[in-house]
Amino acid sequence: MDPIQESVQDDKAGVPAATPASVQLRARQALPPKGACWYCDKPLDNVRRFCDKECADAFDEEKEYTR
Repeated sequence: MDPIQESVQDDKAGVPAATPASVQLRARQALPPKGACWYCDKPLDNVRRFCDKECADAFDEEKEYTR
């Protein structure tokens, strides 16, 4: 017996619009991991971009003021 494949239309219903917080999150994630915190340069692994939430928030705040 073959599986039945139903087609589902993607009308993006139920997907919330981008909020400023989610846009900032995406901007942080767009930064390439460099082995150090992007704000304080503390050594990190090659996956993380910030050492903690305070550095991530400070980075966002500084970025907002230097636009």
